[in-house]
Order: sequence, then structure tokens, then C-alpha cells
Amino acid sequence: MRMSQPFRPLVIRFGRLGDTLLLQPLLRRLHARYGQPCQLLAVGTYAIELYRDQPDVAEVIALQSHHRPMPLSPEQWRAVFALRRMRHVPVYVCEPQPRSLARIRLMLKLAGIPDSHCVFLNDIALPPGGHWIEHLLQLANATPPAFHDPFAQVACMTGCVPELLVSTQERAECERWLVDRGLAGHPLVLLQPANKRTMRWNGVRAASDDDKSWPIAHWARVVGAIHAKLPQARILLCGSAAEVEYLESIRKTMAQPHVEVVAKDLPLSRLKALLAVAHSMISVDTGPAHMAAAMGCPLVVLFGSVSPCHWTPRGRAPDVVRVLGGQPFNRVDAIAPDEVIDAWRELPARLSAAPSIDAASALADTRL
Repeated sequence: MRMSQPFRPLVIRFGRLGDTLLLQPLLRRLHARYGQPCQLLAVGTYAIELYRDQPDVAEVIALQSHHRPMPLSPEQWRAVFALRRMRHVPVYVCEPQPRSLARIRLMLKLAGIPDSHCVFLNDIALPPGGHWIEHLLQLANATPPAFHDPFAQVACMTGCVPELLVSTQERAECERWLVDRGLAGHPLVLLQPANKRTMRWNGVRAASDDDKSWPIAHWARVVGAIHAKLPQARILLCGSAAEVEYLESIRKTMAQPHVEVVAKDLPLSRLKALLAVAHSMISVDTGPAHMAAAMGCPLVVLFGSVSPCHWTPRGRAPDVVRVLGGQPFNRVDAIAPDEVIDAWRELPARLSAAPSIDAASALADTRL
């Protein structure tokens, strides 16, 4: 059954990079159900970068912060005014955190959006052992009461794997950057040692207080194994600009050849294009790991206390993601270097470079 009038649904999530990326299958399904790409209210400029030129998102409203009190946050009031022009569309609130959810409810109320136009993720139970994407797709299949008659019977079977497109411009810019850095023509293995908890306002968080902290000596062992299998490889330490000094300390402590810190030169658009052509990635459980899987990059991901059954990055090809750790071990430093090395060696060859938006010629396959 098709609806008589298309709508541009509004999706709200105040999460980090990985949370925002995991919305992509929901956005795709809502686009299919309602006949128009979505509007997204999120936190952080990464939401804008992540969904720029993606066909399932028409607009991103990005807040810098959502924790400040409303009277002291002009940008939140600007978002409220923007929401007022969305008073007649279906609203999908994907926020599970009570504090953020209370803020979202207040913004919706101030914008004049009634509850009958909304569905909330917290009203849908996550099945035991279920993946977070399946939880989101259950929400995408729900219909706000005000839209029940035209849309309740509109069923769309769309995929459950996040996919991001790389534009020709992004691909070409990344290729120029690789040439400028002397990396073109080499197999590229990406390492992501840091996560959102790594850095504090006063420096690097103590390893004992970070369940995703893997010892530098372990990373060095892995780099040695990569060099042994791929002597021509270049190993790139990835992360955010705030993590550059930390990553440099890892590089210097490793004392290994052909290891570079690229975090300072790695906006999301370039990271996306880089993951589209990289040989492979080894990462702790964090947002860029989900990006790697979405781009078809063979991936080994190290879990700490978070359950892999809920949060394993989903890739487009079978076995493209290998998961280590997680409960009951609860810390990535319980994972031995040899486990990571073996998992990396067993990764399948990537199928192809990620597609560009205008279907430009793909780069040659890179084989493991």
C-alpha cells in the first residue's frame, strides 16, 4: 500500500558518532515509508558531516550541546523555532537516555509538536540479545497516532546494515591527500586505539578507568605482525584532533617503521573515503569502527564491558567484522595480542571500494 501524501519525517537522537551512524537503516526505512528523506536533529557537527549528500537525509539540525539550561542556550531555542515548521510531520525520537529525553520532550512541547505526532524508542522493548539496529527498525515500523490511517499499513522491507555513500569529490580529495602524504599505492591498515573516554579535560584518562584501553605494547605487537605479512603497508593511527598527542605518544613508544598519526588531517569526509579504500582496520569499540563496517572495510573490533550482541558493527559482507572481548571479560586489556593478530589475518578480502554517489569508476580492490 502506498500513502497518498509524502511527508519528511523528523528523527531525533542526541548521541555520539556511533549512535548517529547506527540511525542510517532507520533513516532509510523512514524514507521508504513516507516517500521523502528525513530531517535529523542531533548533537555535534559530525552529524552534518556524516549525512552530507546522503540520500536518506534532507537536513541536519546540529546542536553543539544539549546539557545547558534552556534559558542559557540560544542555539537550543533556535532549534525549537526550527522544529515549529515541522509540527505537521511524523516524529521519531530515538533517544534512550532519560536526561536527554527530558530535554527533547521539552523542546517538542515548546515547538508545539503534540505527542500524537511522535513515537519514542523507550516505548519499544529491546529483545534480549537483540541488536540496537533491530531496535531502531522496530521504531521505524511504528506509526505516530496522528498518522495511523494513511501510514500504518505502509510496510517497507529495507536493509539492516548501515551504508554511506562516498561522493566523487570526497574520493578525489582523499586520493590527493594520500599522494601528498606519500601513502598512495601502499596497503593502508588503520588503527583506532582511542575512544570517547580516552581524553579528559586534564589529559589522558588512566587505563584503570577505561575498559577500552589496550596497552601500547599490545598495539606494537600487532604492528609488528602487520609488517611481517604486509611489508609495504602503511599503518595509520586514527582518531580525533584532540587525541593527536596521545596517538603520537603511542607511535613513539612503538618505535616501529611506517606508522603515522593522521588524526589531525582526518575530518569525517576524509575518514569515510579512506575507509572505502583501506586494506583493513583494527579498532576498539567506538564510532569509527561502525564507520569502517559501513564502508565495507574489513574490521577487527575490541570490546570492553559493552555487549557485542547489541553493538557489533554491521558490515555489508559476511565475516567482514571480527569481534573480540566483551562480557564476561569486561576489559579490552583481557584480549591477548595474538588473538587480535589471528583475527586480523583471518579477515576476508574486501569486496570492492565503496560506491560513489554518481557511480564514478571504483578503485581497484585491495586484497588481504
